[in-house]
Amino acid sequence: MDLNRAKNRSPEDLASIWDDYPLGRGHIGLTMKAKLYRLLEQRGSDCRYFVIPLWRGSGYTTMFGQVQLPYMLFTGLEDYKARGTQASPYFTASFYTEFAESKDLVLIRGDIVFTSKLTDEEAKWLLETTQSFYLNDVRYKLVECFNKEPRDFEFKDVLRALDMPIL
Repeated sequence: MDLNRAKNRSPEDLASIWDDYPLGRGHIGLTMKAKLYRLLEQRGSDCRYFVIPLWRGSGYTTMFGQVQLPYMLFTGLEDYKARGTQASPYFTASFYTEFAESKDLVLIRGDIVFTSKLTDEEAKWLLETTQSFYLNDVRYKLVECFNKEPRDFEFKDVLRALDMPIL
């Protein structure tokens, strides 16, 4: 995005342009308010990891998310268990804060590293759902439990929060 041309646009115009820009297969564009980004930043530095079930057909695959703002990384939980920090991300999200102060807007670009593992719709859902767990006070308690009290963490509570069947 041309920052010089963009600085004269309204936040609504910028969000619309960013959200609608055809990035092509394997790329998504989203926006969020700067206030929410700051909350995500604070909570993400306190609780870096979380697990999200991704529904597929008649079941789900579990994704492992890592928050290292201005980035979020997602990989399959099984890959993370097998390779740890050497596991390749399936999907990355980058947060751009150039308009946070002037327009109360943070631009988000998602890039699917392995398009064979995630569709654009799944990646967008994964990012939005992960954000909902960090930004919603009730859901955030599950993130805190996962990071700070792992013995007390129950994955079925995440499934319930998302209205997914417990298999």
